[in-house]
Amino acid sequence: MAPATELTVGQVAMRSGVAVSALHFYETRGLIRSHRTAGNQRRYGRDVLRRVAIIRVAQEVGISLSEIATALQSLPEGRTPTREDWNLLSTAWRDGLDHKIAQLKKLRDGLSDCIGCGCMSIDKCPLRNKEDRLAREGTGARRLMAR
Repeated sequence: MAPATELTVGQVAMRSGVAVSALHFYETRGLIRSHRTAGNQRRYGRDVLRRVAIIRVAQEVGISLSEIATALQSLPEGRTPTREDWNLLSTAWRDGLDHKIAQLKKLRDGLSDCIGCGCMSIDKCPLRNKEDRLAREGTGARRLMAR
């Protein structure tokens, strides 16, 4: 028997290891596509399995869904990525990942001092308030973003 050319949402979930609700979410975000049968049931092309696999791998290394969507939309006619496409996509993400890795190393290396301070030394914290930058912004709660 020849494999089905189209898959139900349940079949995609089973084959990909992704919950049906996640597939619906991916679809609302434009990451994957389906069409509806006459009975209003979703049907997916078999190529959706590769897209879902790429989405999962990218998420696992810290790529946001919006970055994934942008990358997938850059493909001609929204096609499923080929090996060459994957090489281009992953290369484009590499710089961002390198930056995140550097930030995590900095966080890791500063944690021992942080644990000792207990977040009571706001003027000395190298992670949240290096050189007391927040004091220049006045009193009250502040969230320090990486600068």
